[in-house]
Formats: sequence, structure tokens, C-alpha cells
Amino acid sequence: MKILIIDDERNIRNTLKDILEYEKYTVSLAENGTEALQIAEQTAFDMAFCDIKMDGIDGIETIEKLLTIQPDLPVVMISGHGSIDTAVECIKKGAYDFIEKPLDLNRILICVRNAGERTHLVKETRTLKRRISKTPEMIGTSAAMTHIKAMIDRVAPTDARVLITGHNGTGKELVARWLHEKSRRAAGPFVEVNCAAIPGELIESELFGHEKGSFTSAIRQHKGKFEQAHGGTLFLDEIGDMSPAAQAKVLRVLQENKITRIGSDNDITVDVRVIAATNKNLKDEMEKDAFREDLYHRLSVIIIHVPALDERKDDIPLLADFFITQICADYGRAKPAITPAAIAQLQQQRWSGNIREFRNIIERLIILCDKTITEQDVKRNV
Repeated sequence: MKILIIDDERNIRNTLKDILEYEKYTVSLAENGTEALQIAEQTAFDMAFCDIKMDGIDGIETIEKLLTIQPDLPVVMISGHGSIDTAVECIKKGAYDFIEKPLDLNRILICVRNAGERTHLVKETRTLKRRISKTPEMIGTSAAMTHIKAMIDRVAPTDARVLITGHNGTGKELVARWLHEKSRRAAGPFVEVNCAAIPGELIESELFGHEKGSFTSAIRQHKGKFEQAHGGTLFLDEIGDMSPAAQAKVLRVLQENKITRIGSDNDITVDVRVIAATNKNLKDEMEKDAFREDLYHRLSVIIIHVPALDERKDDIPLLADFFITQICADYGRAKPAITPAAIAQLQQQRWSGNIREFRNIIERLIILCDKTITEQDVKRNV
């Protein structure tokens, strides 16, 4: 746990430092508000102690500026001239707590423990909110992204099947999720199946389900993804890798809106909108007899192509700012600046891994660079 102590009295700073370091905390010292703000620009802290009466900018002004740099930082104000009015003013400015001098050891340690728990909960809550948020934002104002957004707005309200094409890492799943979110099925489930990740002998059970005892490991009845997606959307990712036997059964479902579990003779009616995605050229796969032509035509009522990042480099400044903000929020650290030259260098790179690779590079730059990401930083780390 990193703690920043801001006080113009050396004895107070050193006393607090000795107490907290004895308790195995990492401590940084600042003798005034200006120095504290400079330190906070470079290092993320878990809490801070700040004196109110200081030369230069006082504690009230310091906390206001400090919280613009690290918004979730618990700041405990300390003063030898405490009053109810002063404490209320501090709390209004965003202080976590208020302690009067002379400082009480037990009060300090309790305050540190509580602030640490609060910091942990804030970070955990932020991470969980991101994980459960339904659909991340689609970043970009390039002609290609504008076209995709317009297509989503037009197609989503219908039940038309959509085939999404594009290289790995371009964001095909995000397009599928937005098609679901903007559809009349948004209140229903969005169920995803990665056809490339499921062994061929298991794909039919995964999609259509099975009855207990239908094969050796079928110890209980299992509902397949089509049943799970009833009333909502089924996203078949990497459908070009689906086995021929499974393709034939998927075609039947699309024609009849019925499935049959493995080991059963009973048909089950399903109401599912199917969206598929692939990084393969399905027409080439059809020529090799690796993909059924009739299934292709069933799936491709609407085709949306997601361009590679190299085809929409105008979006890189927006993407960089988005990922910097997101990653720094997850890490609980100050957001670094990025120079125009660094952005230009990012735009000159080839991004074979597309958005996925780009985000990884931004995360690497945030971890390895100081408070500003420069052109040289990009050249060293890309």
C-alpha cells in the first residue's frame, strides 16, 4: 500500500513516515502542495495524509487538485487548528476523513486500514462493472466505422441473419453484441459459441444439447446453445471451422426453427436470431467443399465486413485515448499524456493483430513509460 504524506512540518512528516513504514507501508513525503501534485502526477497512491495550513497552496486547494489527478484517492486531512466548520469544508472538497493534531497512533492506523479497504473495493467495483457491462463502446469516426455503425442501426431492429467477416482481433464480436443490444431481442440472452474452440465430436452436443445416457459421459440432460438463446441471439463465432455434420444440422434449424437433442426423437421449437462470424473466406471454403453453400446463403442475408486497423488508422488517436483511460482506471494510476509524435508513430505501424494487438501495446506503454508517452517510447516498445 502506497501512502503520500503532505505536511510542511518535518517532525510530523518523519513521525508519520516512521509509524507507517514500521507497519510495512510504502511512504512518500512532500513538504508542500506543489511538490505533492508533482509526485502524484508520476505515482499512483492508495491514500494520502494532507495538512491544512501550509505555505503556498493550502490543504484545501491541494486536495482539490490532487483529486483531479487521482479521483479515487482517499485523502485524510490533518490540522492543529481543527473545528467543525473546517472538517465540513474538507469533506465537501472530497476528503475521506479529518484528524486533529496531536495525532493519535491508533486513530491513524485504523484510518489507514479503512482507507485501504475502500481503495480495494473501489478498484474491484470498477473492474466488475466493466466485466458485467453489456456492450463496450465502438470507438472510431473513420468512414469504415461510420458505415458499420449505420449498418448496425439499420439491420439490428430486424431479425435478418448477419454474417460478420474480418481478420482476427478486428472486433467482430463487438459488432454482434451491438446488433443484439439494438434489436427487439435485447432483453433476451446473447449466447456465444466459438466453433473453433470446441472439438468436432462435441460441437453438436454443445449446439443442440443431449439427453442423459445418450453417450458415455452424458450423466445428465444438457440444454444446447440454441435452447439457451431462445428469445435472444445466438452468435456463432468462427463458423468457418464448424464440422460438416454440424453444418447440416444448423442448416435444418435455420430452415425449420427446430432442434433435436442428441439421444432424443423429439423436436424442440426455438426462436433464435443467428449471427455468424468468420475470419475465413467462405466462398473459398465452399470451392474446397469445406463449407456448405446452402448454409452460406442462409447465414449471409446481410454481410458486415469489419476492416483491419491498418485500413482505419484515422481512428488510432481515439482508440489510444480510450484504452489509456480504461487501462489507467483499472490500474488505479494517473493517466499519462501522449504526444502527437507518439500518435503519428502508432499510425505508421502495421497492426497485424488489429485492435487486440493495439490494446496490448498501449498497456505496455502505460506500464513502462513515465507520465508522458513519447515517440521514442513507441519506437522502443512496439
